[in-house]
Formats: sequence, C-alpha cells, structure tokens
Amino acid sequence: MPQSPPTAPATATAEVSTARRWASLAVLSASLLVVTMDLTILNVALPDLAADLRPSATEQLWIVDVYSLALAGLLISMSALADRWGRRLVLLAGFAVFGGASAAVLLVDSPAEVIAARALLGVGGAMIMPTTLSLLRSIFTDPGERATALGVWAGVSAIGAAVGPIVGGALLEHFSWHAAFLVNVPLMLGAILAGALILPEARDPHPGPWDLVATLLSVGGMVGLVWAVKRFAEETSLLDPLGWMVLAAALALLVAFLRRCLRAESPLFDVRLFAGRSFTAGVVAALAAMFAMAALLLLLAQWLQLVEGHSPLAAGVHLLPIAGGGLVASLLAPALAKRIGARLVLSGGLAVAGLGAVALGVVPGDLTYLTAALSMALVGAGAGSLAIASAMIMAGSPPERAGSAAAAEETAYDLGTVLGVAVLGSLAAVVYRSRLDTADLRAAGLPADLEAQAEDSLGGAVAVADAADLPGLATRAAEAFTDSLATTGVIGGLVMLAVAVVVYRTAPADLDITVQQH
Repeated sequence: MPQSPPTAPATATAEVSTARRWASLAVLSASLLVVTMDLTILNVALPDLAADLRPSATEQLWIVDVYSLALAGLLISMSALADRWGRRLVLLAGFAVFGGASAAVLLVDSPAEVIAARALLGVGGAMIMPTTLSLLRSIFTDPGERATALGVWAGVSAIGAAVGPIVGGALLEHFSWHAAFLVNVPLMLGAILAGALILPEARDPHPGPWDLVATLLSVGGMVGLVWAVKRFAEETSLLDPLGWMVLAAALALLVAFLRRCLRAESPLFDVRLFAGRSFTAGVVAALAAMFAMAALLLLLAQWLQLVEGHSPLAAGVHLLPIAGGGLVASLLAPALAKRIGARLVLSGGLAVAGLGAVALGVVPGDLTYLTAALSMALVGAGAGSLAIASAMIMAGSPPERAGSAAAAEETAYDLGTVLGVAVLGSLAAVVYRSRLDTADLRAAGLPADLEAQAEDSLGGAVAVADAADLPGLATRAAEAFTDSLATTGVIGGLVMLAVAVVVYRTAPADLDITVQQH
C-alpha cells in the first residue's frame, strides 16, 4: 500500500521565495484553464464528432457523461493519494494522463474508443483539479496572500469555462473534431515542463495507511450518485426504477464511507472539517452556485445558437459577459473582503448572481441579448465571489488536510454542475414542452414521430421545421424555449438568493480570511 516517506516535508513553507510562489500560481492557474476549457469545448465539437462516428443515442450520452462520472468518482481518492505520494507528483502525472488521453484521439475510430478516451480524460482531470487547489494551500502559507492567489485562480477558472466554446468554434471552422482534443497536447507538455521546474513538492508527513475499503466506497458512491442523477435527467422522470435503485445503493455506500472516515484515526477524507462554520459555508456556496449557473450557461448557449441564430463561435463570443464579470469580481473580492468582511462579500455575490438570473424572467418585454448580457455579467460576478468561498475553505483547514479540503470543494463544484443540469435542465424541458402548441399541426397531418421529435428539444423542432417546411413550428419552438429559459432563470436565481441567506447565517460574522483558522 502506498506510503509517503517519513522524512517528507508537510508543506511548502516560507522557504519558497516570493517569485517562485507567484510563478507557481501562474503554472497552476494555466493548467486549470486547460481543464475547465475542456469541460465546455466538447459541446461545440459533439455535432461533428457524431456526424463522423455516428454513435447511437446511448453512446452519445456516454461520450458526454463518462468524463464527469470518472471525475466525481476519483476526486477524493486522488486528493488523498496526492497527500501521500506528493501533490506535485500527482499533478504532473495528471498532466501526462490528460495529455495522453487527448493525443489518443488520433487512434480512435469508434464511439466506444471515444468513450474510453473521455474516461481517461476524467481520470486526468481528477488528478489535476483538486491538486492545483491543495498545492496553492501549501505554497501560500500566508492567508492574505493565499486569498489573492485564490482570486486569480477563480478568475482563470471562469475564463476557461467561457473561452472553451470560442476556442472550439474557431478550431472547428478549420479542422475536424479531433482538434478539440489535440489542442490539449502541447498545453499539457508545457505544463509538465513548467511544473517540474517551478512547483515545490508538498505532502502530509504522517498520512496513515491507505484505506482501500474507503476508496472503493467513495468511488462507488460518487459514481452511482452522479449516474443516478443523470439517469433521472435523461429519462425526464422521477419514476425510473433503475435510477432509484442505483441512487439508494449510492447513498448507502456514501453513508458507509462517511461513517468509516469518522471512525478512522487517519481518514481518507477528513469529514470533521465540516465542523468548521466557515468551511461548511464555503462548500455550500460552491455547490449551490454551480447548481444554478451550470444549467443557465448551457441553456443560454442553446438560446444564442438556435433562437438568436449565431454560429457556435459567435455564440461563444456572446457568452463572454460571464467571463468578464467573473474575472473582475474574483480579482476584487479578496480586497473587498478585507474592508467589509468575507461573509458579506460571499453572500452578497451569491445574491447578485441570483438577481442576474431572475432578471431573465422578470425584465418586461421579450428577452433580448442586452438583457441576457446584463444577466450573464451579474451571474459571472457572483461566480467570481466564489474566490472567497475557496479562501474560507482553505483558511478552515490545516495544511496536512489540504487534500481533503480541495476534494470537498471540487466535489461540490462537480456535483453542483451535475445536479443543476439535471434538475434545472429537466425543468426547462418540461416548461418547453408545456408551452409548445402543436395541436393544429397534428390535426393537419404532422406524423406522431415528428411531433415527438419537435417536443423533445428545440434542436429537434428546428430540424422538423426545416424537413417538413414548417417555419411556424420553428417560431413557436423558439418562443417556447425562451419561456423555459426565463422560467429556469427565475427558479435558479431564487435558489441562489436562498443560499445567499444560508451562507450569511452560517459563516462567522467576524471571519477574516487573512487569518488562518487552524
């Protein structure tokens, strides 16, 4: 079983020079940019990939879903492994895995092989994402400096998610879908070289024995939980018996995992961190913010392309207000927190994001891009305030538990994204179907299968309208989808406003993120 050397240093301490600290931040942020960009770039490449390899509907779902399944299942285990073997070592190995999986796309010629490559990308992502955060905790020992570094880290993350569709659209205008994967290869090679030269090593000096049972429980529980949520979303029904069976089994495994960690002297994941109010408030904020924002980003991307008529590249450009709001807010948040308090900045940021989402449905008149851009900027600003959530989480955890803290935060991001797309995405689908009136078309002889295709999605309705020469159907579908976007924005915004109140009441009033809580 893997053990760390007994003489290993606990953290990168003050011996790390100022120049090396900020150079390390550049390396960690750049690597995170690549991974977050890859999360959204597939949305643009998927149509070309499907046209080339012709996956079945089930295979196409697995191409999309397997990345998040692998990521969710391995975040905790990879963070614990990094604490034992060395965070830099695991991070560099993650770069190699991510780059290798991206290069493997040159060899694939079937949907099954693409699924395998995407799963391997998820493994690499699970090695990279929490380790960048735990290394920041180790390198920046001063809480004030760390808050600033986390602001930059959060800003880069926001940029990556927004830039992904732009990069993907630009590549697909000149190259095949393979380019959406291959772009990672030179970036990962550069990250390996820079990381090996610049990043210091850090690990827990006394991690205890590796708990194989806890590892299996965490992997099985998280994969099952994410799969069940996605299953309910894909079936657009809560009556699916298989989904409930898997969900029950996943929850049982996770309960067993938490009980085992609570009893262990050196747990795989330190559940006791949640006893800290600032830590809990930060995790709740990350989970809830991603719940609302992930679904809205997906719906807005579809609205820009299928309702407003933009190309994938132009749609990506029109999504930039999210990145702009996130970048500005994440850089300003640490300084603002020093003046008015971390609790107020984080809860206020969530409230701003909530109001931005609600604006999609309450601004009078038809939804225009101007309203959508304002909404996106406010939602992005709320996302930027999550830099304070990261600082609260890291300030609420000791250096040797940086892996557990990072795993908790990244799991909150991933689980929030999955739940948001599933719950709010399903809600949007229900509203869309309820608002789309096809009764007269059915009476005029529209075949039942085409009617079902039109009711299934806006893209399906546009395809049916083109094939059957029914321009009125496309117009009705666009109006129905816009209504569903507005309704989802209101509900998602109300969720964020409610969580803003919860975070405000949970976080300590006198919390200072420039002072270490442990």
